[in-house]
Amino acid sequence: MENNRNQVIVRASVVGIITNLLLAGFKAFVGMVSHSVAITMDALNNLSDAMSSLITIVGTRLASKPADREHPLGYGRVEYLSASVIALIILYAGITALVESVTKILHPKTPSYTGVTLLIVAVAVVTKIVLGLWVKKQGVKANSESLINSGADALLDAVISVTTLAAAGLYLGFGLRVEAWLAAIISLVIVKAGIDMLRETISDILGERVEKPLARKVKSIICTHPNVTGAYDLILHAYGPDQYQGSVHIAIPDTMTAVEIDRLQRDIADDVYEKTGVILMGIGIYAINTTDADLAMVQKKVTDLAMSVDYVMQLHGFFFNPESRRMSFDVVVSFDSPDRIETMEQVRRKVLQEMPDVKLRVRMDADLSD
Repeated sequence: MENNRNQVIVRASVVGIITNLLLAGFKAFVGMVSHSVAITMDALNNLSDAMSSLITIVGTRLASKPADREHPLGYGRVEYLSASVIALIILYAGITALVESVTKILHPKTPSYTGVTLLIVAVAVVTKIVLGLWVKKQGVKANSESLINSGADALLDAVISVTTLAAAGLYLGFGLRVEAWLAAIISLVIVKAGIDMLRETISDILGERVEKPLARKVKSIICTHPNVTGAYDLILHAYGPDQYQGSVHIAIPDTMTAVEIDRLQRDIADDVYEKTGVILMGIGIYAINTTDADLAMVQKKVTDLAMSVDYVMQLHGFFFNPESRRMSFDVVVSFDSPDRIETMEQVRRKVLQEMPDVKLRVRMDADLSD
């Protein structure tokens, strides 16, 4: 599966490199002959696209290296770094083009367009549209952020080339010299695209919220197993695209034996991996009271008190020992709360107001997954 994914990424990247090098050569020649800074900047952008595709190949190769002693979880996150490098290249190309465009605005040259030069640019537009759509589709297929970015950038290039044709049309039809100004606008668009891509890849490196469909699928699989009444605190760490490892807590009856719990944990881990590819490194246990009606009433009372506090989303992991009067539970506090610690303290105060003799421990959980 991994080899097939790598083949898709490399094949799409090689096609991108060849196409962009050909377009860059044609546009550079046309730009020099016609003295068009817009077309020349467009050629430089194609070169940066070819470099991006090369980096995608290198990043994919490095990311597929097997785990070793120094990196026991593998090299999958290299793809995030390669995507960051691509974003920086695009950003640099945009800034360089902007400086050149401003220079041409201050010191303009008369452009010289011919039917052949405009035909080449028009062909480039069609080529980049086809390339962009195909590369983006391959990126979605392989779940490769680098390929998706490359495809989006190719479509952006098509828009850029269209503006170049518009500048030529305005000059030939009305004698208006706007191509340097359009080149500046193109440069700003490239800069923005680079910033957006860099922001996305940095977000991946920092660690994002688990995607809702995946989180719900993992929890639903867990809850299909006998005796599991809930799945909580799901945490997944991405070590590259589609390479997740994490942990979860499950609620089970307090009557289960250690042997039964061990068997259940193994079954859940195997089932989740087979159906999602997610590796559950740890499965914690919340023992749910099933034999004492009084304890059940206490739990309901505490749950109602906690859920009456604004921004409290859930209470789980409830435990209460009537003899020692020790009580503990976790509350999930929304990130929308202006003060999450104060929200948790409100829960603590409400419970102690109703049950002042308990030795209470409340732990705040983050809203990690849906």
